[in-house]
Amino acid sequence: MKIAFVGLGIMGESMCENIIKKHDDTVYVFDVVPEKTEKLAKLGGCPCGSALEAAEKADVFISMVPRSEHSRAVYTGILPALKAGKTCIDMSTIDPAVSVEISEMVKATGAEFIDAPVVKSKPAAIAGKLGIYVGGSEEAYEKMRPILLYMGENVLRLGGNGKGLVMKICHNALVAQIQNGVNETSSLARLNGIDILTYAKAISMGGAGNWYLDSKKDALAREDYSTAFSIENEHKDVHICEKLAEECGFEMPGLRNTVRVYDKALEMGLGKEDFCATVKVVRGE
Repeated sequence: MKIAFVGLGIMGESMCENIIKKHDDTVYVFDVVPEKTEKLAKLGGCPCGSALEAAEKADVFISMVPRSEHSRAVYTGILPALKAGKTCIDMSTIDPAVSVEISEMVKATGAEFIDAPVVKSKPAAIAGKLGIYVGGSEEAYEKMRPILLYMGENVLRLGGNGKGLVMKICHNALVAQIQNGVNETSSLARLNGIDILTYAKAISMGGAGNWYLDSKKDALAREDYSTAFSIENEHKDVHICEKLAEECGFEMPGLRNTVRVYDKALEMGLGKEDFCATVKVVRGE
């Protein structure tokens, strides 16, 4: 089974590298930035000149691109290469409604489609220990599960097309709200002479313990905002959640506050920094 992987950014390059290492057949690679394609080619991937070329050669086409418009463009562009027997896996985090549109477009060719966004960040992508949420048919999920397990240690089907993305958006919105709570309360503790590492140790002793703080406390202590997951990507996700809630007629006041923090972070020019840098917004730095 030949695999194509398109979109070799911060997460995609490591996800693709794991496939190359673990799969026993050809892995075709492409990114709009030629240097990224070349990097994966040196690791054993077979370089392609376009997403269409990759789709023509592969049995399974995987994409990991930044936004809804990019996913739509990729799948519109590869439609001539799709047919029965091929499967597409979009691992991008995009608007669930757009993903459903794409799934319908792809399945009209006879090919299968699942959405499979990932949770956790760069270190987990490198280790092949991502969490993966799947939306699509049970049959397509079972067929693609071994491939997904090259990249993740936990793979969960949530329902039909788009449902993996609904869960991913809910997950990231919750992380952002937990993060904002950490930002505010750790800043208040700091104003009263309690440093971030002491704060984190104390939090771990009670019911407020959380993965975000455990994973980011050292970076926060060093004021190291090297990007594992960017503010601009989380900004996109909380806005998708806001749109989804509006479509459902559901009020999320906590989310609205988080959206304001991320909007301010972009205004401050922090978009490329790691999302833990939102603490600067809360502290007015």
